[in-house]
Amino acid sequence: MATRQAPKTTFEVSNVIQPIYTGGSVALDNGARILATTLGEEAVLTELTTGKHLAQIEGDGEPISTLTITPSASHLIVCSRSLTMRIYSLKISPEFDTVEATLVRTVKPHNTPVVVLAVDKTSTLLATGAADGAIKIWDIAGGYVTHTVAGSSVLISALHFFEVAATGKSEEDLASARKSKKASKKGGDARDDDSAASRFRLAFGNQDGKMGVFDLHRRITTPIYSDAKRKKSAHESNVQSIDYSPEQHALLSGSRDQTMTLWLWREDGWSGETMLRHEAVEAVGFLSNGNMMYSAGTSGLLRLWDTATHQEVSQKQEPKSEAEAILSAVSLPAKSLVLCAQADFTLALYRIPSAGDVVGQSGVLMDPFRRISGTHDEILDLVYLLPDQSIMALATNSEDVRLVSVTDSQSGADEDTAYFGHDVGLLKGHEDIIMSLDVDWSGHWVASGAKDNTARLWRVDPSNNDYTCYAVFTGHLESVGAVALPKVVPPENSDAFKNPLSHPPPFLISGSQDRFVQKRDIPRESQQTVVSTSLRRLAHEKDINAVDISPNGRLFASASQDKTVKIWDVEKLEVQGILKGHRRGVWTVRFAPSNMPSIQGETGTVSGKGVVLTGSGDKTIKLWSLSDYTCLRTFEGHSHNVLKVVWLKISDEESSTKKRIQFASAGADSLVKVWDVNDGETDCTLDNHEDRLWTLAVHPKNNTIVSGGSDSKVTFWKDTTSETQAAASDAALRLVEQEQQLENYMHAGAYREAIVLALQLNHPGRLLSIFTNVVTTNAPEQGSLCGVNAVDQVLGSLSDEQLFLLLLRLRDWNTNARTAPVAQRILWTLVRLYPASKFSNLSVKGARGQQSLKEVLNALKVYTERHYKRTEELVDESYLVEYTLQEMDSLAPPLEQDAIMG
Repeated sequence: MATRQAPKTTFEVSNVIQPIYTGGSVALDNGARILATTLGEEAVLTELTTGKHLAQIEGDGEPISTLTITPSASHLIVCSRSLTMRIYSLKISPEFDTVEATLVRTVKPHNTPVVVLAVDKTSTLLATGAADGAIKIWDIAGGYVTHTVAGSSVLISALHFFEVAATGKSEEDLASARKSKKASKKGGDARDDDSAASRFRLAFGNQDGKMGVFDLHRRITTPIYSDAKRKKSAHESNVQSIDYSPEQHALLSGSRDQTMTLWLWREDGWSGETMLRHEAVEAVGFLSNGNMMYSAGTSGLLRLWDTATHQEVSQKQEPKSEAEAILSAVSLPAKSLVLCAQADFTLALYRIPSAGDVVGQSGVLMDPFRRISGTHDEILDLVYLLPDQSIMALATNSEDVRLVSVTDSQSGADEDTAYFGHDVGLLKGHEDIIMSLDVDWSGHWVASGAKDNTARLWRVDPSNNDYTCYAVFTGHLESVGAVALPKVVPPENSDAFKNPLSHPPPFLISGSQDRFVQKRDIPRESQQTVVSTSLRRLAHEKDINAVDISPNGRLFASASQDKTVKIWDVEKLEVQGILKGHRRGVWTVRFAPSNMPSIQGETGTVSGKGVVLTGSGDKTIKLWSLSDYTCLRTFEGHSHNVLKVVWLKISDEESSTKKRIQFASAGADSLVKVWDVNDGETDCTLDNHEDRLWTLAVHPKNNTIVSGGSDSKVTFWKDTTSETQAAASDAALRLVEQEQQLENYMHAGAYREAIVLALQLNHPGRLLSIFTNVVTTNAPEQGSLCGVNAVDQVLGSLSDEQLFLLLLRLRDWNTNARTAPVAQRILWTLVRLYPASKFSNLSVKGARGQQSLKEVLNALKVYTERHYKRTEELVDESYLVEYTLQEMDSLAPPLEQDAIMG
């Protein structure tokens, strides 16, 4: 009886949290659905409400200088440092899950890079402002210039289209009111100054603080001065943002000279009322029908102002860190939203209260209701949180721990809906980059170690929006590169099990570059002050890279750059054993889980509970026994440092004797490998990263592997082993059924069905048998090319894929003198049924494509010519035989005549 093979291990990418923004321009359509961002040389389109990746548009090799999306989401305009402007038309799928971006036009708008763009509300006009001070207005659909605005040779820093309200009076309307009135009295054809064409304006600001308003109808520029008599510039530094309110017929400008100015039209021109600030203003705008204004800048705060009183109505807050400084903002007053781009590449969404809600309040607290991480930078460590593993903590080469949602729920379409990859919160407190994370059994307590020489314990309670630092631990003299918490599950009837939020872990183990390991007893009450060390030992000769605590909480292991791993007793902090054998520093160590069955090592069977895995810079992974501290097996396969190992969940469905024991490893070769412990071989290799992988995590219930590294991507690998096995079983069963059906067709002489099925199953032997029976039939049908009309019909209705497959078979048969006649007959039939262009234009799948088709046709030609030449030689030889026989007949007397004469 054949032994059943173990199912093939397979993993597939189920989700990816990847960068969408690395600084530069951001844009939103009027529906607040599509977010356009810059990612180096590429542009990324993301659905704002679900975080779904819609499209990624490849760049031209140079960084993007600016981009924008039209309010109707009909076009995306991208400008780069290569001096090109590319206009894409956008086609959104009905399900709103993809956007097809088609390049419709590439132009060179200016002789210097375009640094700012603006689109009018009708999505038909585009304004470009360049570094040399030139401004052009374009027709987006036509791709031609409609206006050129004369200006200074100073960089254009702000542009804004607006339309003067039909009921209001524009600056030129007011100046020419008397003249228009006199013309109307005389019955003249006075021009309608309130027509739509005459109301379009373009406001612009320069790097030197100058501002102006260009009338698209009259093609006249009206300068804006802070002092009209002395013609003093509107601002003293860069004008970073401009907005317009039709209700107030007012302009609002913000500058890096730490001022925000409200400009109202008077009879003698634009008059400004300046509101002094204590920060460089990067973005301003009108809200609530012009009744409120907002400003944002280097303080990292979004502030609201009353337009009538010029007083701030938002609550006073302390300035945020330099990394949270706001560099730009996009407002959607119709949606009461403001999107701010921060210096740390975070996009913060603010909901704006109505003017009525603000009246009478002492101050409105302006905090973002959602944060979107443009990039997570280098992922140094990650762990699942909470009992349902719905949140993941990321250490992202920064001093904060980022918490992101990893639930698959994407229901709902409002801004408050949490989606996969949505930022849930930040754990703020460290003063330098966080190096290591670990979590307790409940998922509510997180430990972190950082380069600020401290370790911290965090309490995570998302139901109450509580993410607080429970305790701070000092004592190390250098970076804390490794932390570990015990994962012993308390009894189910205990208070610790029922209420884990009130019962922190008993202790924390930390390892540092100072070569010491420390055990910290965790206080039962929150202690924001520094907690000293409980036990401390000099553990290694070099940096400690990793620590791990055994499932029963009695032992812990420390891995070091000194090429060794030490096993310690937790209670006394004494060395129990040393694992020696790696030729380079050891980066990772992991105890086997408590439910581990026996393992087959190279020297025999050992208890699975008493083993530990290590990964090293020597590119190997070793399995060690805790009974005698010897190496049981060495795993080789990575081409670079092995930086992380994790055990996979052991299936409960398999019998104890057939359970597959597997672990995953991540390396500096950007690969994740899944290994079979008993075989010592790689079960599968997972590849979705472009740089070294620092960390791995495994979902304890569904075996999902999560990988993160230097490419800023977090990849979720779904375990599809059972699905793959089921699909393989179904395919095998279907194959058996189809083969039986093919036999039935052949036995019944149903050539049409048999040929189609033989091509589908790719059975060349049976296909040759069918064609041989057809070609050599004793009773060929009248008018058939190959002998059977039904076969002619099948051959004449083949798809490109089936026809190419048949040509492959004919090529093989044509090389054998025994099967060549059949191949030649079928080939002749195909040539009669199809024009020559059909064969030369076949759509061939595969990497080689048309080259493969060319080789097949050439092989058919060569062997066909060889067969034809051999046939000609046989014919010539037949003439010689015939001549010889005739000559022999002339020499020999006829037998009948001799008999008569006799």
